[in-house]
Amino acid sequence: MFGQSADHEAIRSAVRRLCAAFGDQYWRELDRIKAYPEAFVTALTKEGWLGALIPVAYGGSGLGITEAAIILEEVNRSGGNAASAHAQMYIMGTLLKHGSDSQKREYLPGIANGTVRLQAFGVTEPESGSETTRLRTAAVRRADHYVVNGKKVYISRAEHTDLMLLLARTTPYEDLADKTQGLSVFIVDLKKAVADGQVTIRPIDTMMNHHSCELFIQDLVVPAQNLIGTEGLGFRHIIDSWNAERILIASEALGDGRWFVERGVEYAGKRVVFGRPIGANQGVQFPIAQAHAHLEAATLMRDKAAWLFDREQKCGAEANIAKLLASQASWEAANAVMDAHGGYGFATEYDVERKFRETRLFLTAPVSNNLVLAFVGQNVLGLPRSY
Repeated sequence: MFGQSADHEAIRSAVRRLCAAFGDQYWRELDRIKAYPEAFVTALTKEGWLGALIPVAYGGSGLGITEAAIILEEVNRSGGNAASAHAQMYIMGTLLKHGSDSQKREYLPGIANGTVRLQAFGVTEPESGSETTRLRTAAVRRADHYVVNGKKVYISRAEHTDLMLLLARTTPYEDLADKTQGLSVFIVDLKKAVADGQVTIRPIDTMMNHHSCELFIQDLVVPAQNLIGTEGLGFRHIIDSWNAERILIASEALGDGRWFVERGVEYAGKRVVFGRPIGANQGVQFPIAQAHAHLEAATLMRDKAAWLFDREQKCGAEANIAKLLASQASWEAANAVMDAHGGYGFATEYDVERKFRETRLFLTAPVSNNLVLAFVGQNVLGLPRSY
């Protein structure tokens, strides 16, 4: 089914109306001072968009990943940056699928109504990077609680969340035959942990306004009831959120790509040089048209991945390929529109340079496209493990 449903068009229209209140100047100023878009996230939450995947029984909208993808795509297409809150959607899968009934009753209603934020995912570490099974942060069981020590890096929104999902080692790596085991997922009251001096947050200054941090964890006490799912199976539990993450990140990249194409078309149609619009020149027109074509193709793969996900069918290949194609298409559009603007593309007032920096991230994070290609090569095509 290639047509958009009336419900989907209604979601797009509603998100666009919300985003219209937070225009270019809003995002430009936040980028300049590296501030968190508190007002925007509050508005997004109040309208129920960040609770889209939470079941109605817990106060959410009970929508699917297809609808969540539309929401995030429209945020970025409006010129905004959904990274300020997107993790609340894609890490929700771990809690929804593996959380206990008591955990869902305790946390989901507050997350849905905005009184509680779950926007941080504590996985990446300095020594292990993308090799998740090698992480060193350790959680040791002591009677009715765990004591956690370690370090995390590139943990976004840590300063602006109440809760964090934390992946930690509960069995030493050397003691495992299956290296994907021995990791466990916990839900952590991050605000309390910081107040108690058990977690120290150090912001990382980056080329975009992304609110990424290092976390230093020292003797963090986590109640045993905060273990999500089964001890030792945390790696497999978080995989349930990875396909959602890939689909939603693809959607943000598509939103960026659409923004670039629309801005590029508008500028190239109005900018007159040597007596004619620069958009009449093939050197300007063709790269933008090519980027548009690639965005259309990437959208189809994103839609397929979301369709499969919502029907609980295997979609690992589709989700990863969607992220790959969407990030490449968006970056292609960014370069085409930067070239079309020439020197003006580097001026902050046009917002091209801001979005240019923001969309470049999708080639690298939250998963590098090289790792996506390795996944496709080995798990889809059956090629030998690459090095």
